[in-house]
Amino acid sequence: MFSFLFGVFRAIIAPVRKFLDYLGSLEILFLQACYFLPCALPWRKSSKFKYILGQLMKIAFEALPIVFLMAFLLGAILALQAAKQLERFGATIYVADLVAISLTREIGPILISIIIAGRSGSAIASEIGTMLVTEEITALRAMGVNPVKILVMPKTVALFIGLPSLVLLGDLIGIAAGFCIGCFMLDISFWDYYNQTVKILNMTHIWAGVKKCFVFAILIAMVGCYRGFSVTGGAEGVGRATTNAVVDSIIFIIAVNSLFTLVSFYQ
Repeated sequence: MFSFLFGVFRAIIAPVRKFLDYLGSLEILFLQACYFLPCALPWRKSSKFKYILGQLMKIAFEALPIVFLMAFLLGAILALQAAKQLERFGATIYVADLVAISLTREIGPILISIIIAGRSGSAIASEIGTMLVTEEITALRAMGVNPVKILVMPKTVALFIGLPSLVLLGDLIGIAAGFCIGCFMLDISFWDYYNQTVKILNMTHIWAGVKKCFVFAILIAMVGCYRGFSVTGGAEGVGRATTNAVVDSIIFIIAVNSLFTLVSFYQ
């Protein structure tokens, strides 16, 4: 009986311990990246600013088309779905409120972060994992170059800057899509929609969404880099690490967003 209970206890504790070890490894990697943050400054002799700019191009600039398309469609869908419900009560003008608030506070930050996790998080994990398999990481260490300094820190800084910027632009595009639907399909005048949006939307709502993105950016970077450095088993291991990086990032994004929502609910 005792051995059975001990086995059940171990079966429960083992995943918890593994998860805590995982969180601890992410924290250590983040602290190592923070140690090399001064190298992000462009005027330092050992600056890695050009690496950061390169990562910004890959993470943010090249992601603009898909983010803009998704944000526009999302804004249009929200406006149409809200109008269908609100027109029963003669309150179609409040479509502007729903589109602006839901996009800036919740839907925009979450969905854009998930897109970046799938696009850039997987790329980070596969890039570092491939470098590990081909022993490029070992070569960097042999030359006295810390992989965290040249790989992790630039990607983290680029995501920290790029993701909130993409979310702000996505919010703007989504609200513009709601504008188009409201003015051309719902017979709301341009100035009525504009005044209603300006009336309801303020910096509190915008900041509520953007501040999450700084945390999401760090999580995507840390998970992608950690999974890349943890690759074992050659090409198959790279694919497995890439998949795990995307899945873990999405789970962390949703979990952290739930914590933000819970905290804001009780404030």
